[in-house]
Amino acid sequence: MTTHVGAPVPGAGTTAAARLAAAAEQYGFLLPGTDDRAGLGSVLAGVAGALVEATGAADGHDGAVGTWASARELLGIPASTRVCVVLVDGLGHLNLAERSGHAPFLRRAVAGSSPVCSTFPSTTATALGTFGTAVPPGGTGMLGYTVRVPGTGALANLVAWSDAPPPETWQPHASTLELLTAGGAAVTSVGPARFAGSGLTRAALRGARYVPAESLADRVDATVAALRQPGLAYLYWGDVDKVGHHHGVGSWQWGDALAEADAEIARLARSLPRGSVLVVTADHGMVDVDRTRRWDVAHDSRLSAGVDLVAGEPRASHVHVAPGVPVEQVRTAWQDVLGDDALVLTRDEVVDSGLIGPVDERVRPVVGDLMVAMAGAATVVDTRTQTAASLDMVGVHGSLTPHEMLVPCIVVA
Repeated sequence: MTTHVGAPVPGAGTTAAARLAAAAEQYGFLLPGTDDRAGLGSVLAGVAGALVEATGAADGHDGAVGTWASARELLGIPASTRVCVVLVDGLGHLNLAERSGHAPFLRRAVAGSSPVCSTFPSTTATALGTFGTAVPPGGTGMLGYTVRVPGTGALANLVAWSDAPPPETWQPHASTLELLTAGGAAVTSVGPARFAGSGLTRAALRGARYVPAESLADRVDATVAALRQPGLAYLYWGDVDKVGHHHGVGSWQWGDALAEADAEIARLARSLPRGSVLVVTADHGMVDVDRTRRWDVAHDSRLSAGVDLVAGEPRASHVHVAPGVPVEQVRTAWQDVLGDDALVLTRDEVVDSGLIGPVDERVRPVVGDLMVAMAGAATVVDTRTQTAASLDMVGVHGSLTPHEMLVPCIVVA
């Protein structure tokens, strides 16, 4: 059985799930898989289902086709021989709502649609892994911006794909684009040249014909050209996220970045061949940090005691405990220090609650002995391993707040 993030998780430990639900209510968190809301893993699957319904492509992948059909129905995506999905990195549903004056096209198009739920952690590598495969993070192993590699102990970066095993080894599940291509569909991915054949592309979105284009206008033109023939086109735009990190989602710069994206997406909608279906989504949203509520593991002995390595990101940390140190001892210390600014969970609680979906055995050691979800606008950093650029970010994401977890799923037909 394939489980989409956002659908109820079969076999989730009742006790762990109940504890997590109670904590989530206390912190105002939005948990994937705990209500009827669709998850991000359903979006590309639903787009694929729209194409398959109209063309019969992807014969021979009956299991996947059934999942895609269910996702299409869940999201209300009409069948079409030409389908396009645009992923705007960092465009949270609530961020869009709060700055909708900068986005007249999306403001009108979003009316009547329902947001979908991102992954935990709500970060690009994790979210794209699930978006691209319809497999929750516990199956993909894409569990953060950085993760510890079992066996070597290396701190791998899953965006730059540094110090990580080959992408097809780390994330062995077939991508939706790969299955469509194998079934005879024309599938095109449009993005920056540096992402062609990158580790993250191979892990999450392998299988498409890749068309490099740098500006958003050029990407729109390339997408329109690809869909002159029947098929699926995927367009990625990362500048909204980039500007959010540098200036914050409350900044005028973020408003300008949103306005640019909105104008070009509107042009894309006007330019696609008649009968095409366009879906606009995102990987995660964003919150602006409160620098007065930031802890540095490197300079806080209460947080560093008994800890081998901190992976993940400032809003969602994997804490790997040193051998021989009781995990509960470290958990108590972290929860005492962070207080109401964080929820600290053990690996067993994360796995048993279904927070990251069913967890493959090869993925289990990737999960920290503790996982830390930050509340409000608080962050935890570690200046021993994080770059100066990452420490200087104004807009951040990764945790379970609605601003980070809710992303748009806008269907234009």
